Amino acid sequence: MRIITSIILFLLAIPAISQEDKMEEASRLYTEEQFQQAVAIYEEILQEGKESAQLYFNLGNAYYKSGDANMAILNYERAKLLAPNDEDIDFNLQIANQYVVTSVEALPQPFFVRWSNSIINTNSADSWARISLISFILFLVLFGLFIFSKTVGIKRIAFIFGIVCIILSLTTFSFASKQKSKINTRNHAIVFCPRVTVKSSPSETGTDLFLIYEGLKVEITDSISNWKEVKLLDGNQGWLQDSCIVRI
Repeated sequence: MRIITSIILFLLAIPAISQEDKMEEASRLYTEEQFQQAVAIYEEILQEGKESAQLYFNLGNAYYKSGDANMAILNYERAKLLAPNDEDIDFNLQIANQYVVTSVEALPQPFFVRWSNSIINTNSADSWARISLISFILFLVLFGLFIFSKTVGIKRIAFIFGIVCIILSLTTFSFASKQKSKINTRNHAIVFCPRVTVKSSPSETGTDLFLIYEGLKVEITDSISNWKEVKLLDGNQGWLQDSCIVRI
């Protein structure tokens, strides 16, 4: 029985070992400036179902070094979804975005929205979920103290801190849900066509509204057949063919 268990554990560990070897091989190729080969290995790892901020970041770097700014931006944005507060990702994304021709000035947001978004983006969905779980466990402990303690002082402290913990747990749970929703919905995309005329309707006969260029990040707001309605940071909206964008 022990032999069978050992064999099963060994077989389960093989994919992880293989992926580690591939990551090391890709890193070696990147260091040796064989960027296309590094890209191929990173993409192979993604095809196997492994996803992480570090993997997307490394892939973005390899694409950038190989001269493909669009794919670099796409993978930096995917990395940012999983690690929204990573300064290295932000820095490299800013560098890659310098190649984007279309200049879009974002509409001003209310202070409360900017403030709440900045707080939410300090952690990933998993980190907020862990904080929420720990806070809830502390709440249960404090609730137990409040119920069973015979000391008035302890009851008062347990009550106050219990309220704080449950509020913190609910708040951070909502933060985790919002971050997870971004990952699951993925309603943003990168433009890959060199030059796109955005239409007023999902048809080639629609009125031409404005031009956008490759590398630009857009928000997908609607979909009809092979057309997507997209929204820019400056509020402009219109339709383009979905073959011109790749979802983040």
